[in-house]
Amino acid sequence: MPPAERFLLRSATMWLLLQSVLLLASCLRSAAAFPKGCYPSEEEGLKTFRCSNARLTEVPKDIPNDTNKLYLDSNRIPFLPRDAFRDLPLLLELDLSHNTIAGVESGAFRGLADHLHSLDLSSNRLVSVSKDAFSNLKAKVNLSNNPWLCDCRLQELIRTVDLVAGSSGGIVCDSSVQEEHVGKAFLQVIADTDFCNMYKKTTDIAMLVTMFGWFAMVISYLVYYVRQNQEDARRHLEYLKSLPSKQRRSEESSTISTVV
Repeated sequence: MPPAERFLLRSATMWLLLQSVLLLASCLRSAAAFPKGCYPSEEEGLKTFRCSNARLTEVPKDIPNDTNKLYLDSNRIPFLPRDAFRDLPLLLELDLSHNTIAGVESGAFRGLADHLHSLDLSSNRLVSVSKDAFSNLKAKVNLSNNPWLCDCRLQELIRTVDLVAGSSGGIVCDSSVQEEHVGKAFLQVIADTDFCNMYKKTTDIAMLVTMFGWFAMVISYLVYYVRQNQEDARRHLEYLKSLPSKQRRSEESSTISTVV
C-alpha cells in the first residue's frame, strides 16, 4: 500500500477513535449528572425519565427539560414545593405514587396546566390539600389510597380536580369531622352530607353566640352602671337629710340637678 494511502487510513482511524472517545465521555458526563438510580429512555416515541425506587427524598433538579413522561414513584419524597416542575414544558405524564408526600404547596404544579395529561398521587400520606395546589390543572388526577380527612377542604378539592376514572372509590375517609364517616368512600359520604354547608352553619352559630355574649356584657354593664348611680344618689340624699335645714336645702337642689 502506498505511503499516502497508509497515512489517510491511519488518519481516518484516529479520527473515528477520537469521535468514539468524545461520544463516550459525553454519555458518561450526562449519566453522572443524573441522580443515582435515574436514567433517560424513549418509550412509544416519548422521552421518558425514570427514577423509580431511587431512594429520592426530593424532586430531582437535573431532569431533562424535554421529558414527556416522568416516573418518581416508590421513593421517599415527603413534600412538593412551589415550582417543583417549572422547567418541564413538555411534560405529559407525572407519576408520584408510593412516596411519603404529606404536603403539596400551592404552585407546585405551576407551568404544567396546559399540557399535563396524567398526575398520579396515589398511595402517599395526604391528609388535607388546598384546592389551590391544583389550580387550572387539566390533568386526570389519582388521589386514591391516602389517609384523607373528610371535611369541607377535601370536598372543595374533589370538585376542583378531574379524577382518573375508577379511582374515586379509593378516596376513603381515614378521619372525619363526623365519626360515622370513617372508613367510608368520600363520594358515598358527600351524597348525603355537605361538609361546606355544615361548616358555614357552625361558623354562623359561633358568630351568633359571640355576638350574644358581647351584647349580654354591654347590658350587664349598663344595668350595673344605673344601679350604682342610683345607690350613690340614695346615699347622698340620706346624708343631706342629716344636715341642718338651710345647708340641706342648698345641697338637695345641687343633687337633684346632678341626677337630672
